[in-house]
Amino acid sequence: MGSARTRANKSHVGASLNNPPKPKPNLIIDVSEAPLRHGFLSSQRSPSFQIIPKNRRHPRRIDAPSSLGRRRIPRRLAYSIHLLGHIIADDINSARFLWKSMPGVVKESAAEVAAVWRIGQQLWLRDYAAVHEAVRGFDWSAEVRDLVLAFSGKLYTKRIFQLLLSAYSTISIGDTARFLGMTEEDAANYAQLQGWIMDPASGMLTVTKQPVVKEQKLDSSKLQRLTEYVFHLEH
Repeated sequence: MGSARTRANKSHVGASLNNPPKPKPNLIIDVSEAPLRHGFLSSQRSPSFQIIPKNRRHPRRIDAPSSLGRRRIPRRLAYSIHLLGHIIADDINSARFLWKSMPGVVKESAAEVAAVWRIGQQLWLRDYAAVHEAVRGFDWSAEVRDLVLAFSGKLYTKRIFQLLLSAYSTISIGDTARFLGMTEEDAANYAQLQGWIMDPASGMLTVTKQPVVKEQKLDSSKLQRLTEYVFHLEH
């Protein structure tokens, strides 16, 4: 009996020597603390964003951007980026579903995740002016700030301006400023640059319809920093 155990142990040791464990990549982040059941934000072709389909499972380990180094991704960061990915992609239904499916402890303890959802919530309610308040109402972490600014800058401004363009023939400067999240002076200047006509006496803007042009992607330089926080799934 003892001889059999000795042979078995030697066989096990020999197998280990013949098949040594594969070296781990230099930049690996264990995200086992933040399992996401509905896919994860990924970028196959930098710098554009892509949402991984829900039927693709999230691995326990992912390649990490060099700027993050060897450290564990906090759960609040993983969920914040996931939510923002849906918001940037203008997929509010998926953002809402993700929020509803999150563990209660995340919603209650991760203030930044809740702050991201406040942006999505206002979009869901179509309270477009309140989106700017949600963006300005939180002190974002360095990792999330770039994503928030990318959304709230030219991207969201352009979306809202297109809504105003299709919904109004005339609109007050004050309402335009509220929708665009600008001062009245900046809003008036922005609208006039787009061809709108301002009447200083009445404080009204006359909407000038623009020829339909193909929507262009954001300048890649604006998203350079954002790609550092995009995760590549292993297959």
